[in-house]
Amino acid sequence: MSLDPHIDALLKQLAEGGGPAPESRTVSENRALASSLAALAGDPEPVGNVHDTMAAAEGVEVPVRIYAPVGVPRSGPLPVTVFFHGGGWVLGDLDSQDHIARITANRSGTIVVSVDYRLAPEHRFPAAIEDAYAAVTWVAANAGGFGGDGQNIAVFGESAGGNLAAALVQEARRRGGPRIALQVLAYPAVDRFDDSPSMSENTAGPLLTRSWLEWFWGLYLTTPDEGADPRVSPASTDDLAGLPPAVIVTAEHDPLRDQGDRYAQRLADAGVPVMHLPVRGATHAFLSFTGSVQLSRDVLDQLGDAVAAAFND
Repeated sequence: MSLDPHIDALLKQLAEGGGPAPESRTVSENRALASSLAALAGDPEPVGNVHDTMAAAEGVEVPVRIYAPVGVPRSGPLPVTVFFHGGGWVLGDLDSQDHIARITANRSGTIVVSVDYRLAPEHRFPAAIEDAYAAVTWVAANAGGFGGDGQNIAVFGESAGGNLAAALVQEARRRGGPRIALQVLAYPAVDRFDDSPSMSENTAGPLLTRSWLEWFWGLYLTTPDEGADPRVSPASTDDLAGLPPAVIVTAEHDPLRDQGDRYAQRLADAGVPVMHLPVRGATHAFLSFTGSVQLSRDVLDQLGDAVAAAFND
């Protein structure tokens, strides 16, 4: 299927700006580019309140931003969704995908805790997954302090954040907690050594190219062997039974499509309840386009509804 027409128009508009390929830019140049693209999300959606704090657990301190939903009566503590932004473990921060946190909070009726995990190359693997686990551990122990329920936690990750969320639920199983009720993975990277057809079909993009993906991997990992670690490649784990229910989004025009599709199937084969949403006409990172792309907003709303349903059953 061809690209969604609104995504196609947006990508053509972005291409008019020219400039070198992302993988030939410096880290600081790509970080500036990522920050500028945050405007594609549109105007910020109002929420109940927002505040920044530090999550201190597991020997580290991780900056987090906490979003309370608007219009939800407080008859008791609310479930918590812990969100991990994308950006190839190199780009992004609490501002770059602020819109996802806001929309998810309101749509799901949960408190969203967005995590500002350490980035490569200043902090290579395993810093990001250590921060992710520390943040969830902190939420489980301290949610009552911000109106949340530490016994009802979902994790939601986008792209590299989806990698962290998928690895995190496996890490929580290995360490005996915290309990996570749902994992939402949006076009996640789950297999460092993937060489499936979608990698070839989309090697030149649109948007995420295979060369740019290799640029990210090269900055995140210190040695190639680390790619086999299940905290890097969650799909390398043999036994997936007993993991939390999953909602997995894959995009048709994305190098990562097939590995996400396979991971959804493997989870289902292991007895994990899975909602798989293969989005036709979409590219990698399309959830960042809510300012002008209705498909992006529709899918993000669907994810918020899935989080709400996980705590309302």
